[in-house]
Amino acid sequence: MSQQSNPGISRRHLVGGLVGGVAVSAMAGQARAAESAPATITAAHPLTGKNPLDAYPKPPFERQTQELPGLASKMIPRPDHGEQSYKGSGRLTGRKALITGGDSGIGRAVAIAFAREGADVAINYLSQEESDAKEVIDLIRAEGRKAVAIPGDITNESFCQKLVNDAASQLGGLDILVNNAGHQRNHASILDLSTEDFDKTYKTNVYAMFWITKAAMQHLKAGAAIVNTASVQAGKPGADVLDYASTKAAIVAFTKGLAKQIAKQGIRVNAVAPGPYWTPLQPSCGKPMEKLVSFGEESPYGRPGQPVEIAPLYVTLASAEASYTSGQVWCSDGGSGTF
Repeated sequence: MSQQSNPGISRRHLVGGLVGGVAVSAMAGQARAAESAPATITAAHPLTGKNPLDAYPKPPFERQTQELPGLASKMIPRPDHGEQSYKGSGRLTGRKALITGGDSGIGRAVAIAFAREGADVAINYLSQEESDAKEVIDLIRAEGRKAVAIPGDITNESFCQKLVNDAASQLGGLDILVNNAGHQRNHASILDLSTEDFDKTYKTNVYAMFWITKAAMQHLKAGAAIVNTASVQAGKPGADVLDYASTKAAIVAFTKGLAKQIAKQGIRVNAVAPGPYWTPLQPSCGKPMEKLVSFGEESPYGRPGQPVEIAPLYVTLASAEASYTSGQVWCSDGGSGTF
């Protein structure tokens, strides 16, 4: 209807009616959008606004020792893997991940984080770590995600191939590989480092990464991600971990080289380099007791990191948000700036 056809309607009334109609229509559209949109996550991180120096336990720690491979459940204090503190936001929804060493330490924190970000997760661990692994499996399933437990020794090539194939079969595919399992045993002198120990460190840390990654290539497709666990020891080796530090340097080189090799396939490869982290490696690696009691005090933060504090790096590197990031080493060392 034109204004001329009904002189009783003023321009002011007409414009007002149009604006009101548009406003009502817009409000209705917003309401429909709000109904269909996912709920906004508003809860703040537990450490938001807090001083990170005081966020977690500091040395001195209680005197304690364990046999390799060690259990998180026996550590004092127990590490925080994010069991209560990690909150997800759907960054890995629908993804399928295999994590080695997923029973405790950094691998456990990553498994929990991945599940809370929406991924189905398979974890590998040694049979001696079954009690810790069961806790992780329960936590993954509590998020409504598929959890697959595959115990076994990754120093065996045939098992590594079976591990990958079983994980892909039970998960229904494979999008993310986290080579995290590691072996460390401190030796004050090279004269005390046996060929057997040297061989085990390299087979666990380097050969297994090679075997597992090679087997995974038949399952990984464009958009997939590989994240390896290196260490600050790769760039700043300690005098008593010659074999361990050199394997971590090898992991850095492997990561950078492989990233270039498979870039055209659309598969990203990165590494995370932890500094001092409170994991079962510490009480079980033969570290002198005085170093265990004071563990982490040399960092600028004056404390070791907790596994939950490094898990977000793995989440980011595994997520599509890091689509332009490959061949990189991301360090978390409490402010030392090793890399």
